[in-house]
Amino acid sequence: MAIVALLLTIAVPRYFGSLNKSKDVILQENLKVIRVTLDKFYADKGHYPDRLDELVEQKYLRSVPVDPITDSVQTWILIPAKDADTKGIFDVKSGAIGKSIDGRSYELF
Repeated sequence: MAIVALLLTIAVPRYFGSLNKSKDVILQENLKVIRVTLDKFYADKGHYPDRLDELVEQKYLRSVPVDPITDSVQTWILIPAKDADTKGIFDVKSGAIGKSIDGRSYELF
């Protein structure tokens, strides 16, 4: 029993650490997919979408990716274009609070 307890004290922290790291990797990949898709939408249509669901409606994505930190598609922070003439969603960021495993704030991803 003591051997099992010892092994669990070694394995459990590593397991949860790897879960957090995998969420960070998924977040980076989901952001990359959304950003590339926004650029493709703009290249095809000449404007950015007004909402992320428009990417799904126009068949650019099968579904809006989930923010793995918040487990929601509703927490993406939508960033409009800086140019006053260009409307729509130019970029997205995670709405998660806190820092990643490497110490960066989720707002900086």
